[in-house]
Amino acid sequence: MQRDPLDPKGLIREAYRIEGIVSAECRSIFLDWALSLPDGQDTQAAIATMIARYASEHPDHPMTEVLREATAVATVPHRRGGWRSRPRES
Repeated sequence: MQRDPLDPKGLIREAYRIEGIVSAECRSIFLDWALSLPDGQDTQAAIATMIARYASEHPDHPMTEVLREATAVATVPHRRGGWRSRPRES
């Protein structure tokens, strides 16, 4: 079997084969997979490829859910406090 450059350890593939796997385990596997991607690899493109490859056959699988969650755009947190927002004595 030839190694997949987007899943070199076969982590995503194997996650879909594990009976009874839960979301927490899939998140751990996803993190390991994301960290093992080649340098310079567009992570969002790799996630999209994994979704295209597996989601249609496994729409309710926890790994599909994790992959879809990973495509959500992370929002930049806004400061809601800190020393500048506290009243100061003149």
